[in-house]
Amino acid sequence: MSRNHTKTCWVLKCDIRKFFASVDQKILIKILKKHIQDEDTIWLLQRVIESFDSGREGVGLPLGNLTSQLLVNVYMNEFDQFVKHSLKVKYYIRYADDFVFISHDKKGLESILRYIVVYLRKRLSLVLNSAKVFLKTVSSGVDLLGWVQFLDYRVLRTSTKKRLFKKLNENNTDSYLGMLKHGNAYKIQSQIIKLFPGQTSC
Repeated sequence: MSRNHTKTCWVLKCDIRKFFASVDQKILIKILKKHIQDEDTIWLLQRVIESFDSGREGVGLPLGNLTSQLLVNVYMNEFDQFVKHSLKVKYYIRYADDFVFISHDKKGLESILRYIVVYLRKRLSLVLNSAKVFLKTVSSGVDLLGWVQFLDYRVLRTSTKKRLFKKLNENNTDSYLGMLKHGNAYKIQSQIIKLFPGQTSC
């Protein structure tokens, strides 16, 4: 989109407030019934979904469960279809409740934001986390999935870096070093290896 860094690209980054805890169980079951005709499968899914108690009747899925990760994607597929077929957004990326829209048109993205706020609230009973919604140029860096993404490289988010070193121990260095290979994090990799000599090199 940037045409070799010659055109300005804008990104609208959004995040849903208390995502897993806000999923409406009745809406989710209704969506599942559209795609699954087998009554036994629906019965089982319903038992799994309704077994969770968030303190609000009929609301929420347990964070971290494998079934929850699958079910929220089924739930948010409704939103994906709305974005692609109703709003006709060409450049859209979503991972769970984090999603971005990219465009040359800043005002167009501002308009999209109004539509998605209404759709999420009315159709899926979800609300955006206003503290994590921003509209900025891609070249200034997009904070997404633990990394700050630039046009041709990415760096680790400061808060992610602090959390990494807080949790780091000799038993989990390989997993962190593996993650860091996906970005521009040579200095952080070197710091880990210095703290734990003999671990995998950069």
